[in-house]
Amino acid sequence: MREMLRVYNTLTRQKEEFKPITEDKVLFYQCGPTVYWTQHIGNLRAMTMADLIRRSLQYLGYEVNFVRNYTDVGHLVSDQDEGEDKMDKGARAEGKTPAEIAQKYIDIFENDTKALNILEPTHKPRATEYIEKMQEMVSALLDKGFAYITPKAVYFDVSKAKNYTKLSGQKFEQNIVGAGSGDVSDPEKKHPADFALWFFKTGVHSNALQTWDSQWSASGKARGFPGWHIECSAMIKSLLGDTIDIHMGGVEHIPVHHTNEIAQSESVNGVPLSNYWLHNEHLTVNGGKMAKSQGTGFALSELTEKGCAPLALRYFFLQAHYRSKQNFTWESLDAAQTAYRRLQSVVAGLKSGQGNQGTSESEEKRQMYLAQFRDVLEDDFNIPQALAITWEVAKSNLMREDQLDLLMEFGQVLGLCLGEVLRVPREVEELVGQREEARKVGNYAEADRLREEIEKSGYTAKDTPEGPRVEKK
Repeated sequence: MREMLRVYNTLTRQKEEFKPITEDKVLFYQCGPTVYWTQHIGNLRAMTMADLIRRSLQYLGYEVNFVRNYTDVGHLVSDQDEGEDKMDKGARAEGKTPAEIAQKYIDIFENDTKALNILEPTHKPRATEYIEKMQEMVSALLDKGFAYITPKAVYFDVSKAKNYTKLSGQKFEQNIVGAGSGDVSDPEKKHPADFALWFFKTGVHSNALQTWDSQWSASGKARGFPGWHIECSAMIKSLLGDTIDIHMGGVEHIPVHHTNEIAQSESVNGVPLSNYWLHNEHLTVNGGKMAKSQGTGFALSELTEKGCAPLALRYFFLQAHYRSKQNFTWESLDAAQTAYRRLQSVVAGLKSGQGNQGTSESEEKRQMYLAQFRDVLEDDFNIPQALAITWEVAKSNLMREDQLDLLMEFGQVLGLCLGEVLRVPREVEELVGQREEARKVGNYAEADRLREEIEKSGYTAKDTPEGPRVEKK
């Protein structure tokens, strides 16, 4: 029976009881990657955090319709309206078309998310597939008086938006940076904070590689491409509806991207865009910003080349709450890998028949762990505490079957693939045990002989502080 889920809502700046629009169903949208380069592990942490929230919701009994998009047009070099399209920049740098660049980095991203055991979205739309829907929203905003046309672009008039800065809590003047400046400033904009819904193929965008015909023009330059913010609004409306339950993204999206999404969506639809706004904090590296430009934007492939299992990185992510910053170091990653392997060893032992016979309080303790696990998930998805409870189960004196069942159940929420832990043949386990006894009494020649026998069976026995760990060769 579900108790009460409480989530921290950026919009109200407090934890609130979660009440979905439709009972037992959740409409959930996450801002996905701009696919012009390989996503670094900070971006992958954001994807993992949303996955953990989705898994938690499912464990708590909700049916989740989860959408995570791909931005493959319109996201300029700045998150504001500055510079060229990132997709164009990536395409020119690699001598490919924007479509080829998008597919290349979508493939890498999906391989990475699969390696991290991130569930496939219900829908994963590409922005370029929703140009018509974006144009429909822009036309509606023009018809309702929320937007206007200049020779360079179609702009949203922020002075017409109701409570424009309600998500960020900033004073209106602080959001001026959300409009754009520098070489793409438009003297015909009504207010510096007005943001582009559609750019015309003119001026700095004369050589834009991806453009579409539009029905708007103030200077005969009808072809153009969408602004970044309108893309998410159109995809949400098309796939989930006018109002959704949860919208998630990084904290960097609060003052500009999500603020602008709210303004345009609520102006055209007349209803709230999302009832709950969730924002994940950043992954830092050695206490500083993780960034490709600074040589610290590590890709998952760089970690695996150094011997890190992808799920060890996922385990590392589990140790910090989604609303907390997390600092990456190679030492902390090594520690996470060691801890993850220890947990795998516990599961492998239980699967091979090792474990307790339990006590008379075993069922009472099992129910206690189940209740505790649910409680921490219902407290704004407190995954670090859920991991701690998982370890309490791993060290408990529950009956072996109960202990294994709980670890499988909790591991499913944490996404650690504990159900796939190696089931070692009994004869190999016996050889491992004999080798361990030989080592304890100093008979290293016999230990070496037994190690060779184990390897002939297709396995290796590695010595760790927690005891021998058996792996498939």
